[in-house]
Amino acid sequence: MRKNAQGVRPERPPTGTSPPGSRIDRRGVTADVGASLVVFLVAVPLSLGIAVVSGAPLVAGIIAAVVGGIVAGLVGGSMVQVSGPAAGLTIIVADLIMTYGWRVTCLITLLAGLVQLALGAFRIARAALAVSPAVVHGMLAGVGVTIALAQLHVVLGGAPQSSALVNITDLPHQLAHNHTPAVAIGVITIVIMFTWNRLPSLGRLRPGMVPAALVAVGVATAIATAGRWQVETVTLPGSLTEVWSGPMTPESGQWHGVALGVVTVAMVASVESLLAAIAVDRLHDGRRVMLNRELCGQGAANTLSGALGGLPVAGVIVRSTVNVRAGARTPLSTVLHGVWILLFVALFARVVELIPMPALAALLVFIGVQMVSVARLRDLRRHHEGGVYMVTLFSVVFLGLLEGVFIGFALAMIMSLRRLTKLTVTTEERADRVHITVHGSLTFLGVPRLAHVLRTVPGGARVDLDLHVDFMDHAAFEAIHAWRTDHERTGGSVDIDEVHEEWYARSSARSAPAAKTVPRGLARWWAPWDMRGGADPRLEPLGLLTAGAREYHTSTADRMRSVMHRLSHGQKPTALFITCADSRVVPNLITASGPGDLFTVRNVGNLVPPRDAPGDGSVGAAVEYALTVLDVPSIVVCGHSHCGAMKALWERVHLEQDEAGTSHMRRWLANGTGALSRMGQDPALSTEPPAAESLRRLAQANVEEQIGNLMGYPVVRERVESGRLTLSGMYYDLKTAEVHLLEPGTGEFVPVQDMRDGTWSVPPPREVQPLEESSSGMSSRPSC
Repeated sequence: MRKNAQGVRPERPPTGTSPPGSRIDRRGVTADVGASLVVFLVAVPLSLGIAVVSGAPLVAGIIAAVVGGIVAGLVGGSMVQVSGPAAGLTIIVADLIMTYGWRVTCLITLLAGLVQLALGAFRIARAALAVSPAVVHGMLAGVGVTIALAQLHVVLGGAPQSSALVNITDLPHQLAHNHTPAVAIGVITIVIMFTWNRLPSLGRLRPGMVPAALVAVGVATAIATAGRWQVETVTLPGSLTEVWSGPMTPESGQWHGVALGVVTVAMVASVESLLAAIAVDRLHDGRRVMLNRELCGQGAANTLSGALGGLPVAGVIVRSTVNVRAGARTPLSTVLHGVWILLFVALFARVVELIPMPALAALLVFIGVQMVSVARLRDLRRHHEGGVYMVTLFSVVFLGLLEGVFIGFALAMIMSLRRLTKLTVTTEERADRVHITVHGSLTFLGVPRLAHVLRTVPGGARVDLDLHVDFMDHAAFEAIHAWRTDHERTGGSVDIDEVHEEWYARSSARSAPAAKTVPRGLARWWAPWDMRGGADPRLEPLGLLTAGAREYHTSTADRMRSVMHRLSHGQKPTALFITCADSRVVPNLITASGPGDLFTVRNVGNLVPPRDAPGDGSVGAAVEYALTVLDVPSIVVCGHSHCGAMKALWERVHLEQDEAGTSHMRRWLANGTGALSRMGQDPALSTEPPAAESLRRLAQANVEEQIGNLMGYPVVRERVESGRLTLSGMYYDLKTAEVHLLEPGTGEFVPVQDMRDGTWSVPPPREVQPLEESSSGMSSRPSC
């Protein structure tokens, strides 16, 4: 079964019950009704507060909440998202009302809804997500700061100023001189909002069961009413004719600004709604959001809200989160919450009119502060986008919403461009050659850096230029080609090796690729044939080898040609590598080495017969050739876990009577008996199969023993004592895929990442007594 994005396997619905969201799911209906009541209690004060800060009629917030709940819930594509008037749109709406008036703003809302419907109908909702989350959240945080600064003046008994900067500078005066009942109402509301969910539980009664906004506004209203405090309260229209103040066409010279307002409202509302829908999907296990349908639902709600004289509608993450945590399962909860708001305002308008305006202002201060999410900033900093967030935030506060969004978006684009075109150029001098490596995307933006490095190459030097690039534009090609021509003219040589794609070669001979390229060949090239996606399991062994060779020619041969051409003149390996013939041990893979690095000897059990031992002399020949002809500076003996040769050695297979076809194998394994003595444990005394720990100790003792055998070769001993040769021990754990090195001081094998020095010094003399020969009666076969 697949896991969801949180790595949790989704639970199957119980047998015999309907899945959540079905029409006959009675438990789901009950849960939705309960959740709708909780969201309704949160939505009423928030809707009124957003209308206040927007400068719109208070009833416009109620209309938007009702339409957002019912229409967006019925038409939209999210199971649990709650829509209504959103704090993120308040600055835009306030500016539109101040510029064009309320009724033209209603027209803008209506037209923005039609734009959203068109976007959803053309199924391009995901295009609205092509905005950096750092910009979106920075915009919302900037809106929150602006709201908090403005409404804090209302809480203190004053009036908000024209800009955030003026609000900040005037704040000390407000704090020092205003101590009216309005201030007391605001302080009470803010204190309750910040402390309510932190109060301890009383048995099964938890404060969080009742929304903090409802408690804060309710307590402030009760105190103001009981004390007959002279504060401004909510005023609702007395008749339906007063309620409706629908859209009106603007004056002839205002259409350009109205069009810009329509696009702004549509884009901000769409992005905020879709991001909120995706975020709330992480909180429930029901059906995932259908983005295009959700955008159509938002468009339908805005169209109707604008026509009825309501605020713009968007998906609201706060109300949606409350909805999920209250147990909502289907859109029924969203629809019912809109119904409850409509009934409450219609039947209990007198109660609503008792709410003090300073209480709503204090509620907005709290909401504004919460819109600046420290957790969100911390998450963005982990992705190196905290700067975009902060720049957008401060730009929105001090310059305006559109200006802040444009600045944040431009900065996000610049940072993305910088990451996509990141270039690393390294230089290394090796003997008589200069090795330059270029990693990344080689565009005109990286040409100055590359040119600076190339200019430091001495004239006449032999240069190896490795290009690990996924893109090279014409400016970069011209820079490299011109430098190469000049360098070769002065007597130097340039060998260009293109590891990823032949950008330089193709640009020289024909047209280069038009866009970035991906690595060729199989992604899991290091895995066995049967674990690769492109391997055909029906092929015979020769067919697999042929297919592998064909894959090599397709994906690797061209890139290796220049390297192999250079190596064809001779080899100078770094080490003689003696290891087991086991097919699971790949020396070049576990050492990240390439052609020409290792002179490799492989046999059953990675054995080195003593110099004077009769029989096979191939290992001795390889040792002498590596030292006297190739002059290698190091010899490595590498054992491994789960070794069949060690298992056979432990089970004394080499002492059994010769059977047809195994005589050579048994004689060869006799060269490993010294490891049994070095281990200090006689396997003949054990009647049980060898444990994994015993085989590990034997394999590691065998490595030490074979290094000791190497010291019996005069050519080895002479070079070790003169300091021209080092001997090293290595152990490869198949189960963990970890390499261990033999530590000289302790004689222990430790993980390679913990080693400070992987060389093996000459082992101290150690007297070992050969074990008595005996037959175990076992007929096990080595599996190497």
